[in-house]
Amino acid sequence: MRPIFLTFAAILLSNAALAAPPSHPQAEAQALDLAKKAIAMRSVVGPGNKTPEVAKLYSDALIQGGFKASDVVITPYRDTAYLIARWPGADPSLKPFVISGHMDVVEAKPSDWQRDPFTPIVENGYLFGRGATDMKLSGTIAIAALSELRRQGFKPRRSIIIEFSGDEETDMKTGAIIADKLKDAELVLNADDDGGTLDEKTGQPEYFTWNGAEKTYSDFKLTVTNPGGHSSRPRKDNAINQLAAALTRIGQYRFKPELNDLSRAYFTEAARLEGNPKTAQAMRAFAANPADKSAIETLAADPAMVGKIGTTCVATMISGGHAQNALPQRAEANINCRIFPGHKPQDIMAELKKVAAEPALTISDVTGGSVATDASPMRPDFTAAVKKALAVAYPGVPIIPAQASGASDSMWFRYHHVPSYGAAPIFIKASENFSHGLNERTPIAVIGPAIDYYLTLVPELTK
Repeated sequence: MRPIFLTFAAILLSNAALAAPPSHPQAEAQALDLAKKAIAMRSVVGPGNKTPEVAKLYSDALIQGGFKASDVVITPYRDTAYLIARWPGADPSLKPFVISGHMDVVEAKPSDWQRDPFTPIVENGYLFGRGATDMKLSGTIAIAALSELRRQGFKPRRSIIIEFSGDEETDMKTGAIIADKLKDAELVLNADDDGGTLDEKTGQPEYFTWNGAEKTYSDFKLTVTNPGGHSSRPRKDNAINQLAAALTRIGQYRFKPELNDLSRAYFTEAARLEGNPKTAQAMRAFAANPADKSAIETLAADPAMVGKIGTTCVATMISGGHAQNALPQRAEANINCRIFPGHKPQDIMAELKKVAAEPALTISDVTGGSVATDASPMRPDFTAAVKKALAVAYPGVPIIPAQASGASDSMWFRYHHVPSYGAAPIFIKASENFSHGLNERTPIAVIGPAIDYYLTLVPELTK
């Protein structure tokens, strides 16, 4: 463990605004300064979108850090922009290593916040503002770390590309464009995904998670239509009743529980840290046998676990009828699915149709901006590099592989069969992770160890 980490833990525990001696003062100061400037730019989709200004800020920082101006390209797209910067390696025959991130943020209404979301504030050891966690600080740490590597004279054998999309929080179009341009990449590190967890009581690092897969997001519209008629002359074929019966059957249905290499590793490793003995036992049993009925029942009853054991589909919206005194002519519902890697949305849609068992029901895929992808392999070079980097930044902290339930730009790289891994070196308490929420903040004590992490990880993956 770094000698100063105990100081970091004390800062986190007491919320005192004290600074530990930095190991790389220029890089750490740059990361925080850039993050504050980026947070002040309201990079939200729609009128007044300042994502292009964030791109210019990042571009200037990369050029000042040693990137050639001709190797840093900002491309406008609709009201946003995306950035791709290349650090050429010594061996052009090698596929590049990519660090991926995004510049846009989720909308934040100042009237709802305790502090203005687009006025960055450092207070009690935390950086406050929209993007402090997702993911402006994480992005500027990566930029500062690459600048530090250049100052140290590091020369990569494999080219390094750092890229930032401009609409990851909305329709993810620029992420798709970037991945198409970089589909020859060897490996992608997504700086926006997963990371470390701090203990709620002590503030010390509890475990670190990286992910190599994510479930496919899909929306399906269920519709039942009917000629309708006067409500005083009810018929058996009522559109609302038929849809309700179909939804009940879907709600009671469980997709086949399953494992892949990542989720098996997750259940095996995370079981050692699980505080509930019954849950821990179920995790171990499921990892050994995904058909274990007792383990399935225990895990399926836990909202935090049910999504990890297979595909889930749930009704999220419903509408029907056109008048209080008329039989419904139409009833509709939305089913939102998070599909386990390896399955196509059309296959899940067909399974839902079968489960609904309602001849009058039609089902259509209304998903936007999502594609199905397989899990990235558990590559020994990547896992070894993460282990080595984390040993420098947070020695002895357990590392847990996982797959994500949400969507990220990694999806687009995996669509092109490029291995992509979420492994951001940001540690935070679960109770203080306010990504997409009110009063978003991140402890600034994470900056130093995160720089150390990148200074080890990047050379390992590009040497």
